[in-house]
Amino acid sequence: MFIEVLKSKIHCATITEANLHYMGSITIDEDLMDAANLIAGEKVQIVNNNNGERIETYIIKGERGSGCICLNGAAARRAVVGDVVIIISYAQMTPEEALTFKPTVIFPKQGNKL
Repeated sequence: MFIEVLKSKIHCATITEANLHYMGSITIDEDLMDAANLIAGEKVQIVNNNNGERIETYIIKGERGSGCICLNGAAARRAVVGDVVIIISYAQMTPEEALTFKPTVIFPKQGNKL
């Protein structure tokens, strides 16, 4: 049996852009991706602290050091620039693996900087 557990989390990042006319996804600054142990194409859940919305999409690599957190496509309707979001990824593992697994959680500073 496998269970799904928290793998990575970017806690309280700020939306810098919402691009409705782009193929769906979320663009994340590559520095934040590295720090949170996330990879391009990985499925993530985005929780909007401002309006309670929860969506799932996949990651596109953003410019390193830019602080970019951009919702693309239909997801852009779920947040506005300045909203605070939590970006979460999960992993499947056995309950035994989960007992010792340590997720990666980062807390960006102003401007989505590390």
